[in-house]
Amino acid sequence: MVIHRLRAPAVPAPVDFDALRAELDVPGPFPPEVLEEAARAAASPLGGARRDARSLELVTVDPPGARDLDQAVAVTARPGGWRVSYAIADVAAVVVPGGPVDREAWRRTQTHYAPDRTTPLHPPVLSEGSASLLPDQDRAAVLWTIDVDDDGRTRSVEVERATVRSRAQLTYAEVQQALDRGEAPGVLRALPELGAALLADARRRDAIDLGLPEQEVVPDRGDHWTIRLRADLPVEIWNAQISLLTGRAAAQIMLDGGAGVLRTLPSPDPQRFPRFVEAARGLGIPWADAEHPGDVLARLDTSRPRHAALAELAAELLRGAGYTAVDGSPLDDPGHAGVGAPYAHVTAPLRRLVDRIATEACLAHVAGTVLPEWVLAAIGELPATMTAGDQRARALDRACIDVVEAFVLADRVGETFPAAVLESWDDGGNIAIDDPAIRARCDGADLPLGGEVVARCTRADVAERVVRFERVS
Repeated sequence: MVIHRLRAPAVPAPVDFDALRAELDVPGPFPPEVLEEAARAAASPLGGARRDARSLELVTVDPPGARDLDQAVAVTARPGGWRVSYAIADVAAVVVPGGPVDREAWRRTQTHYAPDRTTPLHPPVLSEGSASLLPDQDRAAVLWTIDVDDDGRTRSVEVERATVRSRAQLTYAEVQQALDRGEAPGVLRALPELGAALLADARRRDAIDLGLPEQEVVPDRGDHWTIRLRADLPVEIWNAQISLLTGRAAAQIMLDGGAGVLRTLPSPDPQRFPRFVEAARGLGIPWADAEHPGDVLARLDTSRPRHAALAELAAELLRGAGYTAVDGSPLDDPGHAGVGAPYAHVTAPLRRLVDRIATEACLAHVAGTVLPEWVLAAIGELPATMTAGDQRARALDRACIDVVEAFVLADRVGETFPAAVLESWDDGGNIAIDDPAIRARCDGADLPLGGEVVARCTRADVAERVVRFERVS
């Protein structure tokens, strides 16, 4: 899983996002004792033994305005492949196990995102200050050095504590434009070739990526909100592959060491494949005998209604994501179907609790030392804690989308819209409207899967967060 960040605009919100946070029990302000400990940690010098890696010309690549910078990267072309240097914020260096900041992080589990503001995992003095990999600052990091061959396969992995100094804070759009012009920083010039190799290796592993554009709430006319569809830039896809590369390396280290926490997703039930194949062929999408769903999905252009409908149907293949403790007990399926390999979360410790603990497990395994007691104690508790936090974060995300969908349609009930049919059943289905970017229930018999219809908005209830349509033609 990749975590998306948006810097909220400074505009009044006619939609009451505070009410959603209260309803879903999203944590509020940090308690005084948490802020006090965080301030002390922020003022403390870097401690512990660590490699001086400040000569590495690392850069961060994030959404505009981001301050919680977990990752800094450099990619170097080498004979037969590439070297990836990936520095991750060393949160364990500033968070005392069992202390107020740690206990609060366990309560929050992760940063929660809403259109108007974020609810951070750690106090901003850490997450946007002394622990963030801000440019031109010496920072404590966990440095992953991974060599990848021309086929996108991992050849060697090293992980160690280090002091790093990012050279620049860049945005995805800036990097994409620079790559398109042939003017990217030297440490990112090889990113497209590396990304392509990693994507090709993902296909060989039968990884499954739906590739659907995301609904995104954005400000509209200064004091309102609307929804648009946003597809990832190529550089975002390549950058995500580096995080997945690192997560796969971490998972293997923990499996080999016999202790840690994995991010898991069961392999799709083969009994579901025939329905998926039938739907694809019914939509006019070729599917060769014995072809894996991931290969078909990789060919889709989800801007096309029929392709988007198949990708929506494929979501049922990727159900059951969670966290699994590696504690010596037999593991039925340690893999992640979306990744096509065992995988772990280790690259976003400023924004996700599990990453800090899993990283500490990896460091101990590689060093050949016993895992710290606080890490061993955390391993058994993390799966349930993170699963509950994920459910809350997803519920907030869904509620924000639902309420804004109703808000933007509240004065358009009775209007008709061209729509694409994403799902169909006996008396209705789910449709997609491009402008505004709405996904909603539509009543009507015989909705043509992957086809286009005209639908009338019959309900837009902001209080209930419900939108409904009916087919007109």
